[in-house]
Amino acid sequence: MALSPSNLDEIARCFGLGEGARLIGTPARGELGQVWKIETSTGSWAAKELFEPGSEVEAARQAAFQEAAVSAGVPAPGIVRTVDGRVLLDLEDCQVRVYAWVDVEPPDINLDPASVGGAVAAIHRLGYPGEGPVHPWYVEPVGAEAWDALFRKLARAGNPQGVRLAEHRAEICALEQLLSPPAPMPQLHLDLWADNVRATPDGGLCILDWENAGTGDPSQELALVLAEFCSESAERAASLHTAYVDEGGPGRVRGPKDFSMAIAQLGHILEWQCKNWLRAGSPEARQHARDAIEEFLTRPLTRGVIERVLDRVI
Repeated sequence: MALSPSNLDEIARCFGLGEGARLIGTPARGELGQVWKIETSTGSWAAKELFEPGSEVEAARQAAFQEAAVSAGVPAPGIVRTVDGRVLLDLEDCQVRVYAWVDVEPPDINLDPASVGGAVAAIHRLGYPGEGPVHPWYVEPVGAEAWDALFRKLARAGNPQGVRLAEHRAEICALEQLLSPPAPMPQLHLDLWADNVRATPDGGLCILDWENAGTGDPSQELALVLAEFCSESAERAASLHTAYVDEGGPGRVRGPKDFSMAIAQLGHILEWQCKNWLRAGSPEARQHARDAIEEFLTRPLTRGVIERVLDRVI
């Protein structure tokens, strides 16, 4: 869906962005929305068009967390609220929220590990109060029975990646045996993959997409970051972990079960993308799901990866 000129005028007016609003370039597409760059008389802004409408109460809670992080020095975009203090704006065909625009580089798992460790520590030092239990997405398994049923459906539908996925079945199920539910703890980002931890042109970092924030375990989020940015280098794992600890991060990775958040989340992402491939209504949607599945197959999280990381951080 493309924002229309009338949408732009309404967004600029409601968020107090200035005059002469115009779209720049094409949107950056994510799984839950796409981000448009808008320029006005007052500067550049990021308007996120949500694929599914959200609740103002939840959006305001997430925005308050992000604002607290920015105030504490965490590198993240500033929240822009409407002139009457709301986070979300309901348009005729979609819902949007607005942030200050930040130029970022493409996703890169080889970012400076010490910088990543320090940024994660800054989030965790907040000790921002969490609300409610940990979401099942971050702690519950898909389960062997569900995996088997899904892989059979993919095979019957002629998925070209089905055989390779089935070869990972034993490892996926073995990892799910490690899942350990955390007690409700502080509010965390919960989505610190390379898509959301980006380099900036000036050599800094920017942490994007705080919209999945929720209750979690800092140790498990630290393990997720180690798995994402250090799976191919034990030396990087040591550097990231040392920087995190030196910067006052409260989490500690002590064993395989600390990787529960990464294991559960990657499992649910893979399941979701497999289902997206099966129900895709267009060649573009099917290719998008196939690309996401390929990312999993190219760089899977395994028990061997976990062991290599642990060797350098325990």
